[in-house]
Amino acid sequence: MQIKSAEFVISSPDVSGCPLPDKPEYAFIGRSNVGKSSLINHMTNRKKLAKTSSTPGKTQLINHFIINDNWYLVDLPGYGWAQTSKVNKAAWKKMIHTYLEERQNLACVFVLVDSRHEPQKIDLEFMEWLGTEGIPFSIVFTKADKLGKTQIQSNVATYKKVMKKTWEELPPTFVTSATGRVGGEEILDFIERINESIK
Repeated sequence: MQIKSAEFVISSPDVSGCPLPDKPEYAFIGRSNVGKSSLINHMTNRKKLAKTSSTPGKTQLINHFIINDNWYLVDLPGYGWAQTSKVNKAAWKKMIHTYLEERQNLACVFVLVDSRHEPQKIDLEFMEWLGTEGIPFSIVFTKADKLGKTQIQSNVATYKKVMKKTWEELPPTFVTSATGRVGGEEILDFIERINESIK
């Protein structure tokens, strides 16, 4: 898929403020500092479409971007950020879960995990919840440039092995590096195939 246009639409504090659900929608989410904004900017070939920051927790709203005038890319707040109050954590969790449960045009959630680390409980529990709710998702391994190819393959295999303990069928997976400009095209092609299938 070629990105011809990518524009910010709106930041919403809850699902009721989101744009009309008249186009396919793809949400990106992960633990804070997983490289979500950098991946979005790489995919869309826009340096500052999503705001990047070395400070975790920068994204605090549901951010909609319109891509090629025919589908939405959604940047969701990160989870697992320790440096905030329990009240904020609870509010963000409710906002995210309500959006994911109620957004009827949501075609797929891309769950970002850091390829350098072993499977984290918070990620696995979030994906279990998505599965229980019947929300389609894919796993995106980020920061692949930080590891050698063999180590990446080993880490991904370990992740799949852990998930197979509780999952009958594993979701699609992508290996990405915003710095190395790897994996973005594969995700866009995947999105394009889904868009074609739901026309």
